[in-house]
Amino acid sequence: MRNSTTAIQRTEATPGRDNKYLSVRQATRALADPLSAEDCAIQSMPEASPVKWHLAHTTWFFETFVLEPHQPGYCGFDPAYRVLFNSYYNTVGDKHPRPERGMLSRPGLEEVLAYRQHVDEAMLALLSMAPLPVEVANLIELGLHHEQQHQELILTDLKHLLSRNPQKPTYQKPWPLTPIHARDPRWFAFKEGLYEIGHSGNDFCFDNETPRHRVWLDAFQIASHPVTHGDFIEFIADGGYRRPELWLSAGWEAVAARGWQAPGYWTQRDSQWHAFTLHGEVPVDPNAPVCHVSFFEADAFARWANARLPTEAEWEIAARELPRTGNFLESGALHPLALREAGADGVLAQAFGDVWEWTRSDYGPYPGFQPAAGAVGEYNGKFMCGQYVLRGGSCVTPASHIRASYRNFFPPETRWQFSGLRLAREV
Repeated sequence: MRNSTTAIQRTEATPGRDNKYLSVRQATRALADPLSAEDCAIQSMPEASPVKWHLAHTTWFFETFVLEPHQPGYCGFDPAYRVLFNSYYNTVGDKHPRPERGMLSRPGLEEVLAYRQHVDEAMLALLSMAPLPVEVANLIELGLHHEQQHQELILTDLKHLLSRNPQKPTYQKPWPLTPIHARDPRWFAFKEGLYEIGHSGNDFCFDNETPRHRVWLDAFQIASHPVTHGDFIEFIADGGYRRPELWLSAGWEAVAARGWQAPGYWTQRDSQWHAFTLHGEVPVDPNAPVCHVSFFEADAFARWANARLPTEAEWEIAARELPRTGNFLESGALHPLALREAGADGVLAQAFGDVWEWTRSDYGPYPGFQPAAGAVGEYNGKFMCGQYVLRGGSCVTPASHIRASYRNFFPPETRWQFSGLRLAREV
């Protein structure tokens, strides 16, 4: 989030500003429509959160950071919510333990939805005011992008929850399967040189995408397509999960401790791999991008393939001129789709959408990075330790949320996200 230059700057009235707010909020609410109250209340692992909690936390964000400090006379919905739905903002105060969010049987789903309505009404009243201080407008925009992140988390967390049910229930009816054709992989070359990475322009970005800065890159090549399910099946068949020489030490320990033998959500029956999806269990399609692999698995596969993962700078340089089109949340597939033909002259296929792509880069600050002022400064900066960067978005990322400079990040053992990989190598 960019800080305002002075405390008294104000934005002009923006046509449709309330429409944008409602569009994002309604999209979040719609994700819960196919679910029961029981579906929305359960937490399947400490890293995930119940759908009900996501619905409340995104509302808490607007109440805590926008309405309470900037809407005179605002009456909070329930003082207990300040603790119950605080995620990790220590500056704000106490918070309910993350691993125990699934124990919050109360408030119930209907009360959480009433909370959303209460805050939405106050927010629409605030949005109708013109002009708004720049600080407030920036906080609202940050809140909307924050909510889009939680739209993705609702679906990734829900997928894990449903997968734990022996009945393998579906979130949505299966989508029609179409024939998928193999694509010939190619390598695209990029010259050595001094490049600029990081966000540029006046549109929204998170603080961790700044400042824009120069990096030197040696000549490299990057794959035209993401690694596929079929590629990973070959890795498995060649003993990939049984060969310690392919793995980082911590990765090999994770394989042993967690019993990994294939990507997340995969099972094998009668020599055929199947994967659990939000549409139920389906046969693994060898020609679609592999997903639900950890950084450790991505790194081991790259070593097996005599390649490596790209750095985040290499990925950004390769993708920066590409249109941000692809298989996103709005497509309704909620699963990686068939490989598409790569373009000529270095136009990568499926750089955006389908699967987040692990990079080899530690998640750390760019040179000169300064977190946003105040409590929202905890949004990104304090997590810059022990995590790796992913790029490009996935099939459950809202299309308007992604850009080439966007830096997602997770610990290296994470694989409940829609995470895959693309290979790189030296020239």
